[in-house]
Amino acid sequence: MTDETVPEADVEGSAPVLTEEPGLGHQCTQAQLRRFIKSRAYIPMHELRRRFELNGAADEMTAIRYRGRVVFIGLPEREAHMIGDLVRQGEVGVELSLDPEAAVAVGVFAMRPVLRT
Repeated sequence: MTDETVPEADVEGSAPVLTEEPGLGHQCTQAQLRRFIKSRAYIPMHELRRRFELNGAADEMTAIRYRGRVVFIGLPEREAHMIGDLVRQGEVGVELSLDPEAAVAVGVFAMRPVLRT
C-alpha cells in the first residue's frame, strides 16, 4: 500500500465554510499549521480547530492513509490532508486513540525542534 489519501465518503457539511466573519470558518496554510504545532509540545485536535477557526460538523472526520493504515483526523478535509502531508514528511506526529479499533488522531506534536538562530 502507498501513503496516499483515502477517499472520503460524501458527508453533508464536510466542506469548510469560507467567510470573513469570525467563528464561521476560515482557511489556514500548511506553513501556519506547521509553525503552530512546532510552537508547543502537544496540541489536541480541538485546539487546532479553535486556533484556526476550523468550524465544521461536530462529527466530521477525514480519512488519510499512513504507513499502510487508515487514520481518521477530526478536521475539515483540506486541513486534515495538510496534517497528513506533514506527518508523511516527518514534520509532525499524531497521537492515536486505538479504542475502539479505528485509529483516530486526538492530537499532534512536533517531530523536529525549531532551530532558532
